[in-house]
Amino acid sequence: MRSLFKGNVAVKLAKVRVGLRHAFAVQPETEPLSIDDVQLLERIAEMIVKRGMAAPATMFLESMGPMNFLGSQALHFITPIIDCVLSTKEVEQVARLLERRDTVTRLIAIIEAKSAPQGATAQ
Repeated sequence: MRSLFKGNVAVKLAKVRVGLRHAFAVQPETEPLSIDDVQLLERIAEMIVKRGMAAPATMFLESMGPMNFLGSQALHFITPIIDCVLSTKEVEQVARLLERRDTVTRLIAIIEAKSAPQGATAQ
């Protein structure tokens, strides 16, 4: 009887291990961003650059890049609260974009491109 119990626990433990092995796996992004998504990223980058916050924003985004998925989930959670300040559609769009791993990198590139001096050559 005791060996039957151990076998049952071993099977359950093996199932848990298989589930946890892929629990935090992130699928590569194969779908390109929509035009609306790119326009939203452009508007965000434009606001950051206009306020002279390109360098701090870039540093913040690069340091918080690995946490972007958690940020997206927090945005989903607080959407009803910030609904009175921002449109729900844009908040949900930003949250959806943050679920993608490549969004932060794209936003940083857009900010750097917009903050680069006019006429500067790429090296």
